[in-house]
This record gives sequence, structure tokens and C-alpha cells, in this order.
Amino acid sequence: MAVIHHTTLKPTKLELLTSWLPSRPWYRGGAGEPQLAKAGGFRLDDPEGEVGMEFVVVADTGGAGPAAYLVPLTYRGAPLDGADHALVGTMEHGVLGRRWVYDGCHDPVLVAQLLALVEGRAQAQDQDVSDVPARDVTRSFTGDGPAPAPADFTAADRREDTELSAPRHGVTLRLCRLLEPGADSTAPLPVGTTGHVGGCWDLPDGTRARGLFATLHTTAGA
Repeated sequence: MAVIHHTTLKPTKLELLTSWLPSRPWYRGGAGEPQLAKAGGFRLDDPEGEVGMEFVVVADTGGAGPAAYLVPLTYRGAPLDGADHALVGTMEHGVLGRRWVYDGCHDPVLVAQLLALVEGRAQAQDQDVSDVPARDVTRSFTGDGPAPAPADFTAADRREDTELSAPRHGVTLRLCRLLEPGADSTAPLPVGTTGHVGGCWDLPDGTRARGLFATLHTTAGA
């Protein structure tokens, strides 16, 4: 069970993301600096208790129109070998000291636990309170067996999502980056979907939206 420390972060998560988001192909804010606010998300626990994992939803009002982005982050006490390209930045944690912050789509610990969440082997946790489930996170799985190992997936950023593909197994995991209100377990999922994760986030006008965070797809006959 991850322990949530209410302490100082320098720089803050929003400050790190303000610098990092414009470099992403799925960012829609234009040339101006993002104007970010925390809008939602959830955490996952590392069974080994070493890696912090958080799915952060940020709302950006700095572009042509408001947008919400899903940013899975991992927090590590040492650099992750071979993941320099996925480093969002470093921060000083008031309790844990120096933390290396990564785009979680490239971190095998987060990929493994996200697959476990889809399959029902892990539970989403509240972002801000220790040992409290995230009640508004939904998931489903209609597949036939366990997902491939995280090492079998290759991550690629696209225009609106990040695609993690394991071609040998015929499995694709898509992380929605630019969030769209609407579909989740209460509405028909995209054709070919064998699993999903959905959740809620705050809109700039103070209302709540619900939509897909991730979808799992399996090729027939794989």
C-alpha cells in the first residue's frame, strides 16, 4: 500500500508538466505556455513498494480551447536504466529526497500494474489519501488470459494517445492522452476492445466529466 506524503515538492508536478507537455505530439495548446490545474486521476500500488505510480489528469486553459490530458507518472528514487527519453524531470521530495519522474508509459512497473488493473488483479487507489480505493475508476476485461509481460510492449506517442503494442501476442494497449468526455463502461466501447479503464475529471466550469483512460485490444486469432 502506497503512503501519500503531504509534503513539499520542488518543482511541483504542475511545474514539471508545464515544461514537458508542449514537447508531446498529443499536446494541443499551441505555442503558448500551458495553464495547468489538477483535474483528477488515481494511483496504483507497486507490489515491491519501490515505485510511486500516479495517473494525473491536468486541465489546460492556456490554448485555443480548454483541454484535459492524462499523464501517467512514475516516481523513482534512482534513474531508470534506458529511460532517459521518458524522463519528465527530477524533483526534491520533502520526505523522500530526490525523485526521478518518468512518463509511466515507458516504465515497466506502471505498465504491469495498469494491465493488472484492466484484468482485475489490482485496484485503483485515491490520489490524495492512503489506502482508500478510487471509487470513480471503472474497468472491464473480456480477454481469455493474462496479458503479455511489460517487456513485450513497445510504446509510441501518437496524435491523441500513446499506443503500447505487443505484436507477437496480438495485443495493443492504448492510453488516451487527450481526454474526451463520454464513453466508458456506461456506453458502448470501441469495436474490438477487450478491456478498459475509465474515470472522472473536473472541467474548467466546475462540472465533472467521465470518459475512457485506456483501452485494451486483442487481435482475433492471436
